[in-house]
Amino acid sequence: MGHALDWIPGGAVQSSLLGAAVVDFGIQLVGWAAASAMKTEKFYDVLGSVAFASTAAMTLGGSVMLPRQKLVSGLVLAWTARLGIFLGARAHRDGGDSRFDGVKDKPATFAVYWFLQGVWVWVTSLPAYLVNGSPGQLRELNGGDWALLAIWCFGFAFEVVSDVQKFIFKSDRKNKGKFIKHGLWSLSRHPNYFGEIVMWASVAGIAANGLAESNPGRAIGAFASPLFVTFLLTKMSGIPILERMGDERWGSDEDYKMYKKTTPVLIPKFPGM
Repeated sequence: MGHALDWIPGGAVQSSLLGAAVVDFGIQLVGWAAASAMKTEKFYDVLGSVAFASTAAMTLGGSVMLPRQKLVSGLVLAWTARLGIFLGARAHRDGGDSRFDGVKDKPATFAVYWFLQGVWVWVTSLPAYLVNGSPGQLRELNGGDWALLAIWCFGFAFEVVSDVQKFIFKSDRKNKGKFIKHGLWSLSRHPNYFGEIVMWASVAGIAANGLAESNPGRAIGAFASPLFVTFLLTKMSGIPILERMGDERWGSDEDYKMYKKTTPVLIPKFPGM
């Protein structure tokens, strides 16, 4: 029955989980205080990226630096760097973020947004915290890790390409008021979200591969990350909001109706399928 309780934090993994939470929510608190005083949302996405990077680096730095710890943390940092660059470019192009209209001048409500970002960072990065805080794991990478790394690279490329395609599309004034339906957006209505889910599932798989034998509870716990990301994107802040906005803008457009009818919401329909 000992293995059934392995998910309970203890020792190094407790330090990893709690340390990451302190740093993560500390960043959110400082960000909220400064952003509320200045009534701006400009720090929000930047500090979200900082929280991802700093917690992954901090938990790695306190570990014994096994190959799988370095790999998982490296993947989190690579994704974070890409996210920060993309969000920064988008914010510069748009000049603001409509999500915070009517919110940034209400400190209590604004605080909820920052707290939820902290939760998002901590749960999403859970595989890194677990593997970095667990010295008792497989010592070397194996075929499963390399296969999962290849899948991660596929998901990363899928997200990057789809984001770039949409960024270029929306940056062209000729496309103002139009919806994108070419490139990867012809295979899925939300290809960037598909890529992100694939990436975090791969990260969780690599962590679980190293933890399954010695800490099966922690291995299972790593999958809280992709499950949370999937729930967030498909049921909460991602797809439902964008689909509703799309219906409000183009619901009477026959071309848009056909696009919705022939293009999957999330999982791409590749040619020949």
